[in-house]
Amino acid sequence: MAKQENSIEKIREWLGLVHIYCGDGKGKTTASAGLAVRARGHGLNVLLTQFLKSGTSGELEPLRSLGVEVISGSYSQKFVFMMNAEEKAATRHRCETQFREAIARSREGIDLLILDEVMGAIATGMLDEQEVIDFLESKPPNLEVVLTGRDPSETLIDLADYVSEVVMRKHPYETSGLTGRIGIER
Repeated sequence: MAKQENSIEKIREWLGLVHIYCGDGKGKTTASAGLAVRARGHGLNVLLTQFLKSGTSGELEPLRSLGVEVISGSYSQKFVFMMNAEEKAATRHRCETQFREAIARSREGIDLLILDEVMGAIATGMLDEQEVIDFLESKPPNLEVVLTGRDPSETLIDLADYVSEVVMRKHPYETSGLTGRIGIER
């Protein structure tokens, strides 16, 4: 493999791949946040878009302080399956708006776009998978993209260059009912 130069222009020449962090285990968002930190450390422009999340996760403020743009929040605190029709419609509208905003921003100098929990938005019907596929097929050539969430479709897997699966072997929720703790899971 050829040695890469560290100038921002040279770094950007190597970008353009698609990552998927998927599975039922803990760590998909954490992995994408780590990649955001690494990218910012080399001067890359990063946009993190979170779907179906409240915008209160502990990683968001430190990422912002590093210069990562964040689009998150304004979602109901309910799981989609618990929402009434009106709440689902509002959530779907928020997901679609957020996705389109991320797409527009990605064409304006973003080097790394993270679509956190996009598979969850697709699986619950809050975002149309075909829109995501169309974007991946037409994205800027040097835009690196990360998708996170459970159960990506075979089509998304085929479009990806990296697919990393996080597998849960044991989780305190399963063994003792312990829910997400501030500072660890959220």
